[in-house]
Amino acid sequence: MLSALGFATIGLILVLLLTNRVAAVVALVAVPVVTAFVAGFSPSEVGEFVGDGLEGVVGVTAMFVFAIVFFGVMRDAGLFEPVIRRLIGAAGNAPVGVCLATTTLAAVVHLDGAGATTFLIALPAMLPVFDRLGMSRLVLTTCVGLGAGVMNVLPWGGPTARASTVVGIDPVSLWVPLIPAQVVGLLAALAVAGFLGLRESRRLAGTTVATSAVPVGAAAGTTTTVASGSGRTGPTTEGPDRPDDDADEAREEEDLSRPRLFWVNAVLTLAVLATLVSGVAPPETVFLVAAVLALVVNYPGLSVQTARIQAHAQGAMLMATTLLAAGVLLGLLDGTGMVTAMAQTLAAAVPAWLGPALPVVVGVLGVPLSLLFGPDAYYYGVLPVLTELGTNLGIAGVDLARASLVGQETVGFPISPLTGAFYLLIGLGGVDIGRHIRSLIGWAWLVSLVMLATALLTGAVAL
Repeated sequence: MLSALGFATIGLILVLLLTNRVAAVVALVAVPVVTAFVAGFSPSEVGEFVGDGLEGVVGVTAMFVFAIVFFGVMRDAGLFEPVIRRLIGAAGNAPVGVCLATTTLAAVVHLDGAGATTFLIALPAMLPVFDRLGMSRLVLTTCVGLGAGVMNVLPWGGPTARASTVVGIDPVSLWVPLIPAQVVGLLAALAVAGFLGLRESRRLAGTTVATSAVPVGAAAGTTTTVASGSGRTGPTTEGPDRPDDDADEAREEEDLSRPRLFWVNAVLTLAVLATLVSGVAPPETVFLVAAVLALVVNYPGLSVQTARIQAHAQGAMLMATTLLAAGVLLGLLDGTGMVTAMAQTLAAAVPAWLGPALPVVVGVLGVPLSLLFGPDAYYYGVLPVLTELGTNLGIAGVDLARASLVGQETVGFPISPLTGAFYLLIGLGGVDIGRHIRSLIGWAWLVSLVMLATALLTGAVAL
């Protein structure tokens, strides 16, 4: 009975999440609570299971909230602006250089782990360059997607934070062994970008239209603009006048920028990364202290500090509530014994020869599964069952988690219609959904397989 209830719980959660019937928090909490009562557990027992589950995710939730605040403040202060300007300036007029700069820009901007922010910055910055040279916008969205996807493995990114709650270790410990795979993945993404740029050079060389005749912006003589941080897009006719609200936003950005503190912020960021990798302190403590220092150094005063926290509160709280809800789900699945019963049922059905290869299968299918499962559905619905199945087959859950992280909603998130950032990517890029997926999926899968091979060779994923 417990096995059947467990599969019913996971199945109903997946249906609710995949069809967008309810918010993730509602699905992750309401369904397992109901099935726990159906299984015959008392309210006090359910409450105990919920408490145990929440206790296991508090650290991850705190880390994510303060990481969002820290990197948000660094972005507000202009830490990434010099890098962005240099990359755009270095792109030049050669398609190969433009593609390499685009992928690098997306990777740098995605240091904060926020896909929407990455796309809001990288696409408007590079779109005029692509249009001026007559380059394909599909190449633009492919390059941006590859750079952001590889960087989405970072511990303060959504997939790693989710996976860490399932396997019960902190996100940094989960991520550090994957650093070589991530570095090789970034090199692979740059290699793909270089190839795409070379292919564009050959295509453009065969056209009769001079690139200098192509106006900056769309073919109709307009430029696509994005108000930074607002998410508003649209064609605007070039001219000397700007709407008052855009001018206000520009003044606000100028007021937030702290160019004189660039090196202070750079040293602080490097110190945070070094501390995380070295493991001398828990990640939630590191980001808590870092966020406080960033606010005090860059924005002294109650009102401005409150405004900066509020500016980044929405993204932080959405993820925090989802992580806490996932703790409820995991606590109930574990406490009631449903996840163990499901794993035993699956273990009896899995052929003996497939058991040792389970991490490889999970890693290979990561990118294509991003088309079917969003991050919540996979990491909170599928991965718990896989890890318990792995336990029955003698495979560590951490290996299955890391195998998932080389593709599922990391490199695969820019092709996933189940994430909101995906629609921002294709919307800002002005490309068709189907053509974008066809353009990117093969390259994303290739980069993911390269990362998986590296993880296997380095022992980050053990067989």
